[in-house]
Amino acid sequence: MLENYRIRTDLALETTERFTEENVEIRGVEIQEDYDKEKDIRTTVVKITTENGARAMGRPQGNYITIEAPNLSVPDEDYHREVSQEIARHLRQLIDLKKERSILVVGLGNAGITSDSLGPQVVENMRMTRHIIREYGLKSMGEEKMHRTSGIVPGVMAQTGMETSEIVSGVVGETQPDVVIAVDALAARSTKRLNRTIQITDTGIHPGSGVGNHRTGLTEENLQVKVIGIGVPTVVDAATIVHDSMAHLLDALDEAEQKEFLEEMISPHLHSFFVTPKDVDETVKYLSFTISEGLNMAFSKE
Repeated sequence: MLENYRIRTDLALETTERFTEENVEIRGVEIQEDYDKEKDIRTTVVKITTENGARAMGRPQGNYITIEAPNLSVPDEDYHREVSQEIARHLRQLIDLKKERSILVVGLGNAGITSDSLGPQVVENMRMTRHIIREYGLKSMGEEKMHRTSGIVPGVMAQTGMETSEIVSGVVGETQPDVVIAVDALAARSTKRLNRTIQITDTGIHPGSGVGNHRTGLTEENLQVKVIGIGVPTVVDAATIVHDSMAHLLDALDEAEQKEFLEEMISPHLHSFFVTPKDVDETVKYLSFTISEGLNMAFSKE
């Protein structure tokens, strides 16, 4: 029933859960799960390996790494550092950092809207090195080898009048990075994952997809350079909350009655509403530091 009401999620993990609930096995999709009890961090890797798997999942082939950390919304520096280390570890697996790389970090989203400001805040917290190395050389930083990091916050179309992909494509063409890392706020299917989950993928990212604003994607195909997407769900579709709240009632109805009930309760207008926790301003601030520190760790000297 869910797909009929366009309940949205940007998390590959939540898509696989839907198939699990329906006892459907998808060929071409591999799932590996690891739980660190001491750190209370669960990591799930979803690998889409075939065209069939991509069609079933509605996502491109590639790796989707989901880090679930229940205390991410809590201001615990030690816990956030452990999550940053986990982010760095996965980035080193996805990007060959054995030789010097030029990395462009793109902070997607609207800095003026708190729940959409994750990307801009991550870029603001990053340690950028490209300009220093270009101006003064590696010796000025006391290093013989260092990755060159740079960043951009392209804004949104309503602010610039341009597609994000147009701006990023121009910057990529001028600066010639080896890797683009795009950071964005996402939408979740489950309220329990809001601000507590980080998804890392090597398939790129589509700005605004979580709230139904489908823009041209930042992908390797479009930019001609490897693209890593990092996102955190900060909003949930209002229709999801209605559906979940009524779940116990739906179980008592047959399929026809469920359809009639949902059509009455979940109006088309409800799909334009997205909900975010009331402490989202503080939480996004914590999350931006956690992700930026993970990036800084990944690209620092090992």
